[in-house]
Amino acid sequence: MRMTVELGERSYPVMLDTGGLEGLGSAIASVLGSPRCIVVSNDVVWPLLGGSVEASLADAGLSFSLILVPDGEEQKNLNRWRGLVEEMLRRKVDRGTAVVAVGGGVIGDLAGFAAATVMRGLPLVQVPTTLLAMVDSSVGGKTGVNTDLGKNLVGAFHQPRLVFASMGTLSTLSDDEFRSGLGEVVKHGVLADRALFEVCGSQAKRIVARDPLLSCELVERSIRVKAGVVAQDEREAGLRAILNLGHTVGHAIEATLLRSGSPLPHGVCVGLGLIAEVRWAEACGACPEGTGDRVQSVLSGLGLPIRSPPIELDELMRAASFDKKAVRGTLRTAIVEDIGRVRLTEIPQEEVRDLFNSLPGFLR
Repeated sequence: MRMTVELGERSYPVMLDTGGLEGLGSAIASVLGSPRCIVVSNDVVWPLLGGSVEASLADAGLSFSLILVPDGEEQKNLNRWRGLVEEMLRRKVDRGTAVVAVGGGVIGDLAGFAAATVMRGLPLVQVPTTLLAMVDSSVGGKTGVNTDLGKNLVGAFHQPRLVFASMGTLSTLSDDEFRSGLGEVVKHGVLADRALFEVCGSQAKRIVARDPLLSCELVERSIRVKAGVVAQDEREAGLRAILNLGHTVGHAIEATLLRSGSPLPHGVCVGLGLIAEVRWAEACGACPEGTGDRVQSVLSGLGLPIRSPPIELDELMRAASFDKKAVRGTLRTAIVEDIGRVRLTEIPQEEVRDLFNSLPGFLR
């Protein structure tokens, strides 16, 4: 299956393959010709999938060299980015060298930021191997790293030339990793695809069992939601901020728990943030009564937690104050009007406390 992210001269295909990674090399060759490739992956993904990637590139006549980084969200930092950039330069890349990011969101963000900055931009191919990366970070061109002050505060917009998502890679995921991706899938349903939300509710058992056709449908529908928004607002000048639904609260939870040494996966945090933000919208009278219960029920049915670990509210407020969505003392975010429909709004930062108070588990 092939979709296109419509961005004029920067448009690019998203290819969904229901099998493995056998078609990766030919896909790269069809889009970029015969570039030399720098493959960036991590020491968990590569032992599982590296043989397939290597064989596929070889079959397409593509040469490559490999750079492995350690696994984990904590690797998405400025020091690791600098090391990756310097290693690419040591390998004498030129402006035609393609950076092929094989892994989850951390690899995609880190390798993407390196590709954006080396020689002011190298061609980027995203090969997401987790459900979360497929439905979220691989599409849209956001790249970057975390700092001690918050997530993704240093980065660049750098659209890929190709996204190649193989459903076969989902079999390598743990249950926790797979569920993390479902948090973003439900978000896309609440955001702009009521039918997707209903599928998540009615087909929960098949989804959790990783039915391949259903997994492909979840990925396709999520990408169509995100690609449609990105096509209208590539650099988040306005509308694209609606994709941050669930992230004001979710990122604060994620950053706080990461610093505490007890992290939760990104998609789990987004799911918690989604519950809080929908309940807040309901309390404001923006969406019908019971919408928060519906969202919570769907997330629970998919095996996602619906209660935050105990966290001091003041810690979350400090994390939110560094959120990159903050503009002149306000936070720009989506407010839910109904399942499948949101609008963009700005809220004063002092009201963010109400967002956090909408979800059980915080220590007030």
